[in-house]
Amino acid sequence: MMELRKTLAGRIALTAIATVVLLFLALPIVVILVTSFSNNAFAAFPPDSWTLGWYKALFADGSKWPAALTLSAFVACLSTVFSLIIGVTAATALTRSELPLRSAVYALVLGPLLIPQIVTALGLFLLFEPASMLGSPIAIALGHTVLTSPIAVLILIATLRGIDERLEDAAASMGANRLTIARRITFPLAAPGMIAAAIFSFITSFDEFYISQFLSSVDTVTLPVQIYNSLTFDIDPSVTAISAILIAGAILALALVALVRWLGSGRQNSLFSVENTAGIAAPGGEPV
Repeated sequence: MMELRKTLAGRIALTAIATVVLLFLALPIVVILVTSFSNNAFAAFPPDSWTLGWYKALFADGSKWPAALTLSAFVACLSTVFSLIIGVTAATALTRSELPLRSAVYALVLGPLLIPQIVTALGLFLLFEPASMLGSPIAIALGHTVLTSPIAVLILIATLRGIDERLEDAAASMGANRLTIARRITFPLAAPGMIAAAIFSFITSFDEFYISQFLSSVDTVTLPVQIYNSLTFDIDPSVTAISAILIAGAILALALVALVRWLGSGRQNSLFSVENTAGIAAPGGEPV
């Protein structure tokens, strides 16, 4: 690969390959976006004519999309809160303490990512059905948390490991307790990672289908389940419109994550500049 970059022909070949791969990955998204403006009732591509009618139909009287969208947003918000609580607690324990059997705990936390989602959904169904919690938004949110919390833990572990512990040691040497250190130093520096974890947890919960399908009822239908029902039992071109909205939302969320991480890196660099100016001692005893 390095040899290809040294020649003009190699750079052109790498650029062409990267372009083809990106176009291949983006092609389904482009098809959905274009089809959402098609006037054809069967969502044909390419469209013969253009319209905004399918977007208007999403919020027409009697439409099921607003209720499904609202429920998915509510469940995703609950799941995000639960995931952040679990994520902050687990990531702090795994990075800031001498936790016994750390590898086993780490594997247990990340286990749901390795298990097929349909198996997890079946297990949650068997758990909540005797408790008569099927169809409850709380039950759906708890089920989503099983999948979103490992993502939050991974992001927060990487974030906490990227924070220089000398800043915390310096605060402790000046008499600050653990709560003050966490509130004044650790959490402000970890804020970009916490926001990124919240965004990815929200997206994962919002798009989750299998758990929602197993735990939902007739009156509580999330957006992915409603999309599946519309594609299975009906021909509804409004699906392309709601899909286009979801694609736009995902792009905005990823842009927000990139912006937050960029702002966070600038803030941490400024703190390091203050640290260097103050001459905080390095582990070897010499001032930085």
